[in-house]
Amino acid sequence: MKQRANVLVVDDEPNILKTLKIGLETIGLNVNGFLNPLDALDTLKDGNYDIAFIDLMMQPIDGMQVLKEIRAKSPTTTCVIITAHGSIDSAVDAIKGGAFDFIQKPFDLKELHLFAEKVLDYHKLQDEIDTLRRQLAAIRPESNIITSNPAMRQQVEFAKQVADSLLTVLIEGESGTGKELIAQYIHSQSNRADKPFIKINSAALPENLLESELFGHVKGSFTGAFKDREGRFEAADGGTLFLDEIADIPPASQAKLLRFLQHREFERIGENITRKVDVRVIAATNKKLSDSLRDGSFREDLYYRINTVRISLPPLRERAEDVLLLLHHFLKKFSPDLQIEIAPEALKMLTAYSWPGNIRELENVMERAVLLAKQNLIDVSHLPSELQNPEQAKAGLLSLEAIERQHISRVLKIVQDLDEASKVLNIDPATLWRKRKKYGLQD
Repeated sequence: MKQRANVLVVDDEPNILKTLKIGLETIGLNVNGFLNPLDALDTLKDGNYDIAFIDLMMQPIDGMQVLKEIRAKSPTTTCVIITAHGSIDSAVDAIKGGAFDFIQKPFDLKELHLFAEKVLDYHKLQDEIDTLRRQLAAIRPESNIITSNPAMRQQVEFAKQVADSLLTVLIEGESGTGKELIAQYIHSQSNRADKPFIKINSAALPENLLESELFGHVKGSFTGAFKDREGRFEAADGGTLFLDEIADIPPASQAKLLRFLQHREFERIGENITRKVDVRVIAATNKKLSDSLRDGSFREDLYYRINTVRISLPPLRERAEDVLLLLHHFLKKFSPDLQIEIAPEALKMLTAYSWPGNIRELENVMERAVLLAKQNLIDVSHLPSELQNPEQAKAGLLSLEAIERQHISRVLKIVQDLDEASKVLNIDPATLWRKRKKYGLQD
């Protein structure tokens, strides 16, 4: 750790207090211990303790009251409960009251160290989330582009600089990296912002329809042409035309597009009248156009014409600092009236995942998770299998944890109560409670 975490320990048993203090200090934590809970509360200031260990049964006030005071006076402090065997129900109530977890007496030094490291990891994560929430709130409303990544911010700034020119822009990036969002941003920052922004996906239309969509046609020019129709270039007059997946444009349409970019003119299919429009073209591709040049599927002269200004968007796996920002952006988007939280285990999976589908995949995952979330908490069970077990999902295998989760879930559905489930699984109730929480199997 770069900075020692400050820890508050409150326990009216001198031996337990001494054991906790020594055990936590041996792993580099700065510990302040109190036998009297009232004395501990007198030292409390907002944020002066990172973690608080609170015994449940104390005098003159109990751990639940101490927890309530800490939550009110120092909401950023991560609280854990110290409980004796037989007080699990009270510990569960404490967690419902805002405690992160509980540790059961008696415990050995190794167990304490592992538990403390887990709590500290959670606290650091929550601290980072709070920082990111402030960053998210500070993002300028002029753009829907959520990023703190230097490379991405550089590309956004470049997009703003070229917005007012007539130069054709080529946006490169994997699927889901936000190419259309950048194109819309360029349009919104240009002097064409009050004019149309027309988009067309070149890969979504068959070759015989794409040319008509772009340039229009006249009645009777081909089977099904029952009336004159203007194309997207005419619809975008004065504004911007966004050509997505430009690498998939067939050769005939490439020639017409090149002519438009050179002379700003075209003809509708079946018509000899030359039309001129004032349209700024922004193109995008998730492929390497240099490969299309080599295999002859893309014209070299068109490539150099559209490659006047190139913007390259990094994939989300290279923007690790943006994942948490985007997670909370989509939480706010899909649950504007609720304060939905993400369970620590689920958050670890979300931040560890490589996101091959980039921002689009992350958005879809969060929309699904918000829909499935119970009690305003997204847990592991609300995430797709590829996030829970990314490597095993590739191989079609399950991890031991996944098998354990399935088995516990099956037992819980069959038995009458948790006591019976503990006996069937041959584990004590506290262990079962922890595993239910870990795997998101709580009611």
